[in-house]
Amino acid sequence: MAVVLTLLVLFLAGFLAGFILLVMGAINFDFSNSEIPPGVNQPAKLRIVHIILICTAVVGKILENIGICTQVSFVRYMQGIKTLGADPKLFIKDQWFEKVPVRIYQPKAPSASQRRGVMFFHGGGWVFGSLETHEKLCRFIARESESVVVSVGYRLAPEHKYPAAYEDCLNATQHFLQHLEHYGVDPARVIVCGDSAGGNLAAAVSQTLAGRSDLPRLRAQILIYPGLQALDFNLPSYQQNRGVPLLFRERAAFYVLQYLNGNAINLEEVLEGSHIPVDIKLNYSKWVSPDNIPEKFKVRGYKPRVLLDCTTEVFEKVKRFCEPNLCPLLAEDTVIQQLPESFILTCEYDVLRDDGLLYKKRLEDNGVRVTWYHLEDGFHGIIQSFNSSWLSFPAGK
Repeated sequence: MAVVLTLLVLFLAGFLAGFILLVMGAINFDFSNSEIPPGVNQPAKLRIVHIILICTAVVGKILENIGICTQVSFVRYMQGIKTLGADPKLFIKDQWFEKVPVRIYQPKAPSASQRRGVMFFHGGGWVFGSLETHEKLCRFIARESESVVVSVGYRLAPEHKYPAAYEDCLNATQHFLQHLEHYGVDPARVIVCGDSAGGNLAAAVSQTLAGRSDLPRLRAQILIYPGLQALDFNLPSYQQNRGVPLLFRERAAFYVLQYLNGNAINLEEVLEGSHIPVDIKLNYSKWVSPDNIPEKFKVRGYKPRVLLDCTTEVFEKVKRFCEPNLCPLLAEDTVIQQLPESFILTCEYDVLRDDGLLYKKRLEDNGVRVTWYHLEDGFHGIIQSFNSSWLSFPAGK
């Protein structure tokens, strides 16, 4: 018995030591491959947040390797732990809109008139994120703007590939627009809103609904550091912020490939730009080009890249990157011209910064009113920190 106990203790000690070494290795890898720019406010805090995310991913990988669960499911579980109870100012109810799970936030205080309506699509690279991860944010929006907020729990990749997430967000929005009177919402004051991948979905839904005459017209779209194209991962912001937490350049390409194909087999081709034929890239260069980025955003370490061609085999796997429902920046002018008033938030230290800048230009060139807010010390994902106690950042607030 004593021998068995000794062996068990040695096994546990060895497992713990190996676990610690793996975590420390991941942290060391993080330090050597990431960069916290000097312009970020409270850089040590950002490093801590990133290390927490790295450690969660490492634990998930260990559990996957020993057959308990997948890394993705573990990270989702950790992100989705419910921590909030009832809200004294809001009615909160989970429902289904056209087979899509939603969470509705309605102010309790009586209103003399119909309220605004907000369709909210969470971020997370189409792979992560849930109703729980953006619970604080949606409650805040509902309380502070006295709006009815509908948070959409769309299907996630890689289990559900494009266009599943887009279709869920579109169907939920259409359902809401058809039943506004049930929620006391003004048909003239409904907006779509999303952060990161959610901003992509908001832009795609807004484009689809722009030409619809059978539904109330959207009042506005709010795009919070959205990802809007997958043609060029070498724009200035991708080069400048390639190793800035919380979204590395490689991860941005990885996520959009997971959404498109359910895998990242063509990651290297996408990163180097050899996934789209040159003639197609030149055709879209009027919209997706460093030439359309203001010069002041290119001074921080940008180097122009030579256009690379691609093989037919690779393009066949990623050709749907040219569909506006996946990459809204590629929509035709006739669609862009019909879009509602827009708010775009960009962050200086974000690989997706230039997607927002390019879309801002497209909207303005087509006569759409745009309010643009740029966080000079912001980084990707910062809005999620606005109410995270000691891990919050001034820019997030």
